[in-house]
Amino acid sequence: MEFEISYYQDNLNLEVEFITRRKMKRKKDDLDRTIEKILKEDPAFQYELDQAGAAWDIALQIYDLRKKAGLTQTQLAKLVGTTQSNIARIEAADYTGYTHKTLEKVARALNAKLEVRLVPLR
Repeated sequence: MEFEISYYQDNLNLEVEFITRRKMKRKKDDLDRTIEKILKEDPAFQYELDQAGAAWDIALQIYDLRKKAGLTQTQLAKLVGTTQSNIARIEAADYTGYTHKTLEKVARALNAKLEVRLVPLR
């Protein structure tokens, strides 16, 4: 499952979308070769990589939107109705325990729209 958070800046009528799974062209390095080797040995490892990538994307989107809104984690937590430590956890790239309801609250507090898309497997 891929998550995408979009937000709208009303005064400029500007839509900015943060899309997950951005592809960047670069040379392969040792990490790339190691991952390829692991995937050859254990193809199920791809699922774990995809999960980690999705968590990373969500964390960065929330962090970026919060910073652009000029909010601290504590201020966002008050808007969401949670604690600063929960916001820090959501912004951690290795956290995957959030619910749709939590992400919806965060998106609303950041003047954003949460979109959940199902993307066919390759």
